[in-house]
Amino acid sequence: MKLQSLPLPGLLRIDTEPVADARGQFVRIYCDSAFDGRHFPQVNLSTTRRRGALRGMHFQAPPAAEGKLIRCLRGRVFDVAVDLRAGSPTFLHWHGIELDGEAQTQVYIPEGFAHGFQSLTDDVQLLYFHTAAWSPAHEGRLRHDDPRLAIRWPLPVRDVSAKDANAALLPQDYRGIQA
Repeated sequence: MKLQSLPLPGLLRIDTEPVADARGQFVRIYCDSAFDGRHFPQVNLSTTRRRGALRGMHFQAPPAAEGKLIRCLRGRVFDVAVDLRAGSPTFLHWHGIELDGEAQTQVYIPEGFAHGFQSLTDDVQLLYFHTAAWSPAHEGRLRHDDPRLAIRWPLPVRDVSAKDANAALLPQDYRGIQA
């Protein structure tokens, strides 16, 4: 595994290295030592049917904040993380990375970030490893089209859930998530 820091502190690109032979391949997608002992008590699988569909922007507030290790198993997505950490030098900045089921790339999104993605192909599957179990009481969401974030989605946005489409815009006095 090769970990590469991305422009937002704590956000990582992970390139995995398959071992292949005539039978196929074997890929290590997680190793405790590479992630400073982070543990992932919850694993989720997301399936998105149509190109252009958008999921997010979701986060968990403390004390249920979570980091996410995300891998695309099928199709391609534009995966986005937004820094919500109060006092961070990259507060409210976003970074997008393309994940592809054929490539060997993953992304780690640390606690204090919102996350979402847009499917670039039909029939996308993402595998998520979470550092904390989901807590409905600590769930938060941002609007994918919030002008303060100005996320540049690569395709016209379609198929947004009612909850995501009706999320409030960030108030001007938003100070972020306290660690």
